[in-house]
Amino acid sequence: MGQIIVVTIDIKLKIMENTNHPTFANGKICYIEIPAIDINSSASFYKNVFGWHIRHRDDGSISFDDGVGEVSGTWVIGPKPATEIGIVISIMVDNIQTTTDLIIAKGGKIIQPVNIDGPEKIARFSDPAGNILGLYQQ
Repeated sequence: MGQIIVVTIDIKLKIMENTNHPTFANGKICYIEIPAIDINSSASFYKNVFGWHIRHRDDGSISFDDGVGEVSGTWVIGPKPATEIGIVISIMVDNIQTTTDLIIAKGGKIIQPVNIDGPEKIARFSDPAGNILGLYQQ
């Protein structure tokens, strides 16, 4: 049994040490489309609050890569922003209080204040278009 535990730990460490980004694997969330009212405003918000890399495609559209290069996507005009809590996509942050302050300063709103009672800190916010997303600090 001891060898099985060592093998499992080694496998987990090798996965965590992946330096090839993005990771391609079955079942991975890899691409999202975020409804926007003003794409440039939304791009600026996510860049300034979360450090997302903003890209300009050859067709003129604006897309992004998240802060660790694992998830990409774009902003879209037309679909209604997710202004009601349903499925919640959470963004991992280093410091949830600093991030909530940045969200407010850059035009977002805090929908659910920081919960600091559990082992993780969580909150919910809305971006400039009104989309509700989560924050997660481990």
